[in-house]
Amino acid sequence: MKFLNEHLEACFIVPLMFLMSIIIFVQVVMRYVFHSSLTWSEEMARYLFVWLVYFSVAYTAKREAHIRIDAAINIYPKKARPYVEILSEVIVLAFAIFIAATSVTVFQKITASGQISPALHVPMQFVYAAPLVGFFLTAIRQIQCIIRRIKALHNHEEVQEA
Repeated sequence: MKFLNEHLEACFIVPLMFLMSIIIFVQVVMRYVFHSSLTWSEEMARYLFVWLVYFSVAYTAKREAHIRIDAAINIYPKKARPYVEILSEVIVLAFAIFIAATSVTVFQKITASGQISPALHVPMQFVYAAPLVGFFLTAIRQIQCIIRRIKALHNHEEVQEA
């Protein structure tokens, strides 16, 4: 469990990036060297990229590296900053839960429609599951971050990034 907690996103991000790069490279070689292109490669690379993006969102949440404006936090008194940071993490958590919940509806509609991709002929719900999985995982990472920040606040410590 500790390994999964520490490396779950990387276990998906690295192979997705590798596969996407290989597929794009093969497509370029096929197109410019052999003057023939693969019918499925661009679609597959696009779907891999979609999954890569959503796992990356969870990864940045885990590493507490999502976009924020430090200047906005620094305008508060030093004693208030930990509370402001916890509040900002709660806002990100609420956003992640909202997107995950909305993704459930979209996923259900796509599943019910029976839509398949044009080149690969895979059910589109596999593609539309990416935001659901990614933001569900992001919500878990945000909860972990909030707990870590609250513990650090109670122990009068500075939060160490994951």
